[in-house]
Amino acid sequence: MKRLEQILKIKKEQLWNVIIIGGGATGLGIAVDCATRGYKTLLLERSDFTKSTSSRSTKLLHGGVRYLAQGNISLVYEALHERSLLIRNAPHLCKPQAFVIPTTSIFSAFYYTIGLSIYDYMAGRLSLGKTRYLNREEVRKSLSGIKDLKMQAGVCYYDGQFDDARLGLSLARTAVENQACLINYMRVNQLLKNKEGKICGVEIEDVLEPSFKQQIYSQCVINATGVFSNEINQMDKDDSLSLVVSQGIHLVFDAKILPNDNALMVPKTSDGRVLFAIPWHHKLIVGTTDTQIQNVAYEPLPLEEEIDFLLKTLNEYTTRKVNREDILSIFVGLRPLIKQKNKASKNVSRSHKIHISESQLISINGGKWTTYRKMAEETIDFAIAKKLLPYQPCITKELPLYGYLNNGDFKDRLCVYGSDYRAILELEQKEAQLAQKIHPNYPYTYAQVLWALEYEMAETLEDVLSRRIRLLFLDAKASNEIAKEVGIFIGKYKNWSKKRLEKEIEDFKNLTKQYCIKGV
Repeated sequence: MKRLEQILKIKKEQLWNVIIIGGGATGLGIAVDCATRGYKTLLLERSDFTKSTSSRSTKLLHGGVRYLAQGNISLVYEALHERSLLIRNAPHLCKPQAFVIPTTSIFSAFYYTIGLSIYDYMAGRLSLGKTRYLNREEVRKSLSGIKDLKMQAGVCYYDGQFDDARLGLSLARTAVENQACLINYMRVNQLLKNKEGKICGVEIEDVLEPSFKQQIYSQCVINATGVFSNEINQMDKDDSLSLVVSQGIHLVFDAKILPNDNALMVPKTSDGRVLFAIPWHHKLIVGTTDTQIQNVAYEPLPLEEEIDFLLKTLNEYTTRKVNREDILSIFVGLRPLIKQKNKASKNVSRSHKIHISESQLISINGGKWTTYRKMAEETIDFAIAKKLLPYQPCITKELPLYGYLNNGDFKDRLCVYGSDYRAILELEQKEAQLAQKIHPNYPYTYAQVLWALEYEMAETLEDVLSRRIRLLFLDAKASNEIAKEVGIFIGKYKNWSKKRLEKEIEDFKNLTKQYCIKGV
């Protein structure tokens, strides 16, 4: 998966079956669906794959316990089945995760046990594990670091966990293996229309080499840009679909605060949302909030009240007091939700909606990572129904994703590479520099940096340290400390000028400050 090779494809081929705008979970899922059906598929992303919402999730594959409480049965049923299909198709990136809900009364524990048993029943044969009631001692053994007064009883249930940005890369490579063309840092400047006023293609511009511009034509154009959908809709002069954008923040801590393999779930917080504290890549992720916002950005900023809320809620449960100084990284994601009258964003359905404009631009909005495959299938089936594409059956339900490896160890740094792990180990064995760690406190090596550049279309220092290697999300300060050395390594590989190298390092160092807590 090399960017220059992908660009050569669009220079040679200007007519495609499908053009997808947006390289997040939705767009990448659609690219896999299209390519495996046999359509000539082109995906264009103006930044990096999963740069926005799709790399900033709570890292959960779940049906949505609170959606069940809201009565959204169809969404929960769909998500529970998709969750299990994804764990089966990408076992190197997705796995079952046990969650424990500690309660202050036996009655509450029985109540949650009954509700979550329904959750299991809806999953059917695709259930990840049986919900069970826990007495006080069982809760204590299951959740180290939780206050005794919160542990009169509890319940254990199962959902899924994954690495979102790495799953996005697996989808990208799956699509490319099936002859799709995917290009990051390629902006769509204009939608092209024929004399009947129907969309027939796009005009593009290379973000990294702005001198390159080209018009490309297609039978079907799909807007899968999530929170940025309105920008594409404005090109089409279509304002019939209204979105609500909400933001959720996540705090990352050292795992010793809750040293468990099990995750903590708090079903009722002061703002009405659930709170999760989840072990992930040897750290602890705590989230999330739900704050409706007006301004959409690639790097949204946390609000002080959001940070305070998560710290306050976590401290209600942990035996060790957690302070702002304990936060290793803070990341913020945006959610594109379909607007519903008189509903706060936390109560808006996470269901998706497919829309076609008068000029035949297809837009897909809403949804969540867990249901990306089903969303993609329905989007292409919709395009077929509208006679924009000839019928071809969907085959992704049983499709192993790139890197498929069924016996990986999730505690290993190379597990997320799946079957590619052997090649990375070989690089480390062949060259001493590639075996060196990029930071003394973390296991990631320069072989992984090289792999990101050579095979995963990483174009910037941020691409490598944020989404190919997840260090920015795990420890912002550590990322800042190694920016210069890793930047020099990348600069030599990319043959960057001194000016470009200095800018890359400066830009990344400035970015890491946004992931650090202010005043610490």
